[in-house]
Amino acid sequence: MKKMFLLLFLCATNAALFAQSIDEIINAQEVERIEKTLSADDMQGRKVFSPGIDKAADFIADEFKKIGLKTLSNQSSYRQEFLMVQPKLISVTATLDGKPFDAKNVVVITTQAEVNVTQLSGFQQGSIAAGSNIFEAAYDFMSDKKNYIVKVDTSLGKRFAALNNFKRNLMQSGKTVIFVLTPTTPTNFSIVATHDVSNTKKLANIAGMITGKKKPNEYVIFSGHYDHLGIGKPIKGDSIFNGANDDAAGTTAVIMLAKFFMQQAAPKRSIIFVAFTAEEVGGFGSQYFSEQLDPAQIMAMFNIEMIGTESKWGKNSAYITGYEKTDMGEILAKNLKGTDFTFYPDPYPTEQLFYRSDNATLARLGVPAHTISTSKMDSEPNYHKLSDEIGTLDMNNMAKIIKAIALSSKSIVKGKSSPSRVKPEDLK
Repeated sequence: MKKMFLLLFLCATNAALFAQSIDEIINAQEVERIEKTLSADDMQGRKVFSPGIDKAADFIADEFKKIGLKTLSNQSSYRQEFLMVQPKLISVTATLDGKPFDAKNVVVITTQAEVNVTQLSGFQQGSIAAGSNIFEAAYDFMSDKKNYIVKVDTSLGKRFAALNNFKRNLMQSGKTVIFVLTPTTPTNFSIVATHDVSNTKKLANIAGMITGKKKPNEYVIFSGHYDHLGIGKPIKGDSIFNGANDDAAGTTAVIMLAKFFMQQAAPKRSIIFVAFTAEEVGGFGSQYFSEQLDPAQIMAMFNIEMIGTESKWGKNSAYITGYEKTDMGEILAKNLKGTDFTFYPDPYPTEQLFYRSDNATLARLGVPAHTISTSKMDSEPNYHKLSDEIGTLDMNNMAKIIKAIALSSKSIVKGKSSPSRVKPEDLK
């Protein structure tokens, strides 16, 4: 009996010390310090390709350095750089089933200077049917790693030319997607297109890691995006989209979690902390990141987006997008047993949030990758508005959410539990 009481005493003491430790590391004051810096006016809204986003990247990298994170793959920097291309069309000619085809009914999305495609080129065939959201459907083809020729129903003709807007920002790759506005699926075709692809710019994710002690090649990812909308037309003297909730809040969480886990015992699995760029313009940062790792080695992804306001259930709560697609939510709930915090399934299924944030790329590869959020998407008053400023956020509640994420992930980080994978049939 004495041994049992001693064991219970030691367990209670360790739990108390852990609680004290997490409160000392993750607290409203530290959350506010980071959030205030990232959403300040001098960050200029953190738009891609702006001085403001470079300043934000430097700040995040400096925080990672102070924490003591390693760089990924022993790189010299926390910056995970990649090139973006803005191709300018020079010419396009096409024949379908042996007949000349009007070039205005062909949109070629590529980063290659010259494209010469026929039915023998091995392109996958796809289609966008009448009644579809042409841009969402097109984005699905753009997000796939394969080359496609896509038949677009002629009823979507009024919006067809707008597909060229995808060329505003493309990640450099050998991939090509060709959209053809036609009532029939071509069996024989020839499409030749040339572009000026000299306009290139760099973007960078900011990523660091803690190497796992026993399972270093199994990864748990904590992520958020640090880009936002930049500067717009002034309204009552304000022109900066500060993006305090979207998603300086998620990036703040990533930094806080990195600080917390660095001060714990070495994890069994490796933990990657990443602030993605270019989420607002197409999710290019997470797309590039996903190509640098074997998805089979990624055990879970906690993507954190807009946690600065109360959820529809009030404080001490958040929701998980795609909750039903894996058992990750059940694992988190089990780890939080005995606390006053609750993770709920996404209450806004019609918004398709599971596919609208940086978790989507890895989820499509089977990774149990989910976004944690509190944003009331049916009534969030500051979403994508100039009013998304730090004064609208609840620092105490943010700290509680970040602590809940840390506690809920403990069995996954320790290698004791592994969420089920996302099945292809569970994707739209």
